[in-house]
Amino acid sequence: MHLHTSLLCVYTFPICLIYCHLRTVYVTATVWKNLNPFWGEEYTLHLPTGFHSLSFYVMDEDTIGHDDVIGKILLSKDAIGAQAKGLDNWLNLTRVDPDEEVQGEIHLGLELLRDAKRIGLRCHFIEARDLAPRDISGTSDPFARILFNNHSAETSIIKKTRFPHWSETLELELETWELTEGGNVTVEVWDWDMVGKNDFLGKVEIPFACLHKTPVLQGWFRLLPLGNHEDDAGGKLGALRLKVRLVEDRILPSMYYQPLIDLLVESVISPAEVEDSSPLTMLEEVTTVESRQDVAMTLVKIYLGQGLVVPFLDYLSTREVNHTSDPNTLFRSNSLASKAMEQFMKAVGMLYLHEVLKPIINRIFEEKKYIELDPCKIDLNRTRRISFKGAASEAEVRESSVEMLQGYLSSVVESIVGSVAQCPPVMRVAFKQLHKRVEEQFPEPENEDVKYLAISGFFFLRFFAPAILTPKLFHLRDQHADTRTSRTLLLLAKAVQSVGNLGLQLGHGKELWMEPLHPIILCSVASVKDFLDKLIDIDQDMSEVPQRAVFLPSVTVKEGYLQKHKTEGPQLLSRFAFKKRYFWLSSETLSYAKTLDLWQVRSSIPIQCVCVVERVDENAFQQQHVMQVVAKDNDGQIHTIYIQCKNVNELNQWLSAIRKASIYNERMLPSFHPGAYRSGKWTCCLQANRATLGCSRTHSAVTLGDWSDPLDPDAETQTIYKQLLQGRDKLRSVAYTLILGHLEAMINLLQQTVCRIISLSQGVYIATLARTTLYSYSLEIACNPGTHKYSVAVKSVGPVTERLLV
Repeated sequence: MHLHTSLLCVYTFPICLIYCHLRTVYVTATVWKNLNPFWGEEYTLHLPTGFHSLSFYVMDEDTIGHDDVIGKILLSKDAIGAQAKGLDNWLNLTRVDPDEEVQGEIHLGLELLRDAKRIGLRCHFIEARDLAPRDISGTSDPFARILFNNHSAETSIIKKTRFPHWSETLELELETWELTEGGNVTVEVWDWDMVGKNDFLGKVEIPFACLHKTPVLQGWFRLLPLGNHEDDAGGKLGALRLKVRLVEDRILPSMYYQPLIDLLVESVISPAEVEDSSPLTMLEEVTTVESRQDVAMTLVKIYLGQGLVVPFLDYLSTREVNHTSDPNTLFRSNSLASKAMEQFMKAVGMLYLHEVLKPIINRIFEEKKYIELDPCKIDLNRTRRISFKGAASEAEVRESSVEMLQGYLSSVVESIVGSVAQCPPVMRVAFKQLHKRVEEQFPEPENEDVKYLAISGFFFLRFFAPAILTPKLFHLRDQHADTRTSRTLLLLAKAVQSVGNLGLQLGHGKELWMEPLHPIILCSVASVKDFLDKLIDIDQDMSEVPQRAVFLPSVTVKEGYLQKHKTEGPQLLSRFAFKKRYFWLSSETLSYAKTLDLWQVRSSIPIQCVCVVERVDENAFQQQHVMQVVAKDNDGQIHTIYIQCKNVNELNQWLSAIRKASIYNERMLPSFHPGAYRSGKWTCCLQANRATLGCSRTHSAVTLGDWSDPLDPDAETQTIYKQLLQGRDKLRSVAYTLILGHLEAMINLLQQTVCRIISLSQGVYIATLARTTLYSYSLEIACNPGTHKYSVAVKSVGPVTERLLV
C-alpha cells in the first residue's frame, strides 16, 4: 500500500521476496505498474528448528539491471510466535541498512590468560561460514577483529570467499585492574575494500565475566547486526499487509502416537452406528471452521499412510448423507466430509489435474483475448479492431466473446470427459462408494440426478473450477493472470460450475448475461453423466487399490526442462558449460535425457543414494539459480550433478521436491561445499583438498509445503492430538452429554428390571453390582426366598460413567 517511488519513475513493478537467514525462499508474482499491489499468495514454509527470523523485501523489478529495494520488514521468531492466532496486520516498510544485513557464523576460541608472567586475552580465529556477499562477484574479502576496552587486533584478509579459514591466534595484553572490569569482548567480521570504507559482516559479543567462569570458551557463534535499529520512516516507504502464523511442534517417538492412530483406524474399520459418536465425529465437534481444512488434509494423509483413505472417506460421506434430508443441500457446507474429499482430490489427483487442464490454461494465457459478456463491464477501448469499418460495437464484442468462451469450454469438457483412464484408481473407487451411499439414501425417481450431482459437485465445483479460476495456486502457472486473462478464467470457471451442476440452475441466478452459453452447457450434460458412469465403473475392490502412498514409485512428481552442467570433456566457458536437458523426479529416481522422446537414453540417480541437495554460490560458475545434487554410490564414491533453473522460484521448487523425496535417506550429509571444485581448489572455501569436509551446513529441513509433501505419520498425528488438546473443554462437554444419555438409558433399563422383579417376587430383594470387564458390570438381584435370581449386563463408556454408576 502506498509504495514509495522515485521522482523520475511514474510506475513501479513491485514484487515481494521472502528470506530466511538472508536466503531467498520464495518470490511473489510481479504486479505491473501499481503502487498499491495485491498479491493474495499463500505459502507454507518448513523451516529448521534453529531459524531466528523471516525477512520480507518489497522490490521494484527492473528488466535491465538490478532490482531496486523499496523497503523491508523483519520479523523475529519470537515476534511471530507471540501471536497465538498468527500475525495479521499492516506493517510499515523500513529502509534497508547494509550493517543490519548480516548472516553466517564464526568458529573461534577465547581464553583468559592469568599467570605470573602475563595477563592477557587469547583469541583463536578458526573459520567462518555463510558470510554475506558484499562484492559484485558474489563473495567477500573477510578479516576478523577482536576488541576489549581500548585493545584490538586483526587477522589477515582472506580474498574472495564467504567461507574463510584463518587458523590464526591473536593475543591482547591486559592490565591487572582490567580483570575486574565488566563489559563485553567483541569480535567483528569485516569485508575489506581497497577503495572506500570496509563493509560490516557481523559481530559477536561475549560478556567478559563468562571468561572468569569458563577460562576456555570455544564454539560456533552466530553473527549479529550492529543494532542500529532504523525507525519505520513514518510509513513514507509504504506498508505491507502480512498474515503469518508460526506452528511449532515437538514430535515424539511413534510409540506415543500409536494409541491415537489405533482409535482413528478403529473408527473406519469397525464404524459405529450412524447416530453413535466416534473419535472422528468428536474431532469435527472441536475443530473450528478455520482449522477444518488443515485437519481434513492431515486426516487424509494419516489414512493414506494406513492404506485406509477410501474407508475413511466412505465413513464420513455415509454420515453426511444419512444426516441430510434435503438432497439440494448435500455436501454444500464446509463439513469435515466435504473438506476431506476436497483435500483428498488435491493429494492424489494433482498430476491428473495438470494433464487435463494445463494445455488449455496455457493456451488462454498465451492468447490473452478480451472476453466479456456482462454489458455493464464491456469496455470498447480495450477491444481490438474486429472489422475494417471501425471500432467494435458492444454486440460484436459479445458475439466474439461467446464464440471464444464456447471454444474454451468445449476444450475443457472434452478433456475432462475423455480422461477416465487417466484418473487415479483410488479416486474412482472413492467416488464409486459415494455414488452408492447417495443412491441408497435417495432412491426416488425424482432424485435420479442426486447421485451424479454428489460426484460432480466435488469433481467440477471443488476441483476443476477452482484450478481454472486461480491456476497459480494449483501450480498450473508460475505467475498470476493479468486483469484481462483473469476475467476470461472467471467466466470460464462459472461455465464449468454450471456444467458440474448439470445445468439445473441455469436461468435462476442474477447473471442472465451468461445465457448465450446455456445451449452448450445443456449439450454437455449428457456427456458428463456418461463420463461419471464410466468413472465409477471400476471393478477393483478397495483392498486392491493402492492407497498407502500419495504417489506410486513410477509416478513422476515433478518434471521439466533444466540446464545441466557438462562435467565431462574439456573445460568450457561457464555460459557454454550448461546444456538443456529434460528432468523427471519420482520417489525412486532423478533422471534426465536430451529430449522427451521415449527412444532417448536416460541417465538416472537413485533417490536413496542422494546425500546433499543444496544451492550453489553464484561465483562458482558466474551463473544464477544453480543447485547441486550429491549422491554416494554403494562403493562410497561421491558424484555431483549441477543443475541450473530459470528463476529463483523454480530453483526453490526443485530443491524442495528433491529434498522431500530423499527426506528419509540415511546417507544425508551434515555439511557441503556451496561452490565448485575448479582449478585445483574449492571456489567457496579455497581449500585445495577435494575430499575436505563441507564448509557450510546443509539445509535439508527447508522446504515448501504443498500437495507433494511426503507422508509423515508422527507429524500428522501430532497435529490431530494438538487439535484435540486445544478443544479439550468442548470435548469434555460433548463427552459429558453423551455419558448422560447413556446413563439415562441404563437407569431406565435398571428401573424397569427391578420393578419387574419386585412384582414377581413380592418380597425383599438384594442387588449386587460386580465388575466383569474393564467397563462392564453384572447386576445380580436375588429375591428373599432365594429361589429366583435375575441378572442384567451393564456396559459403561468410560471412567466417568463408572464412577457415576457406582
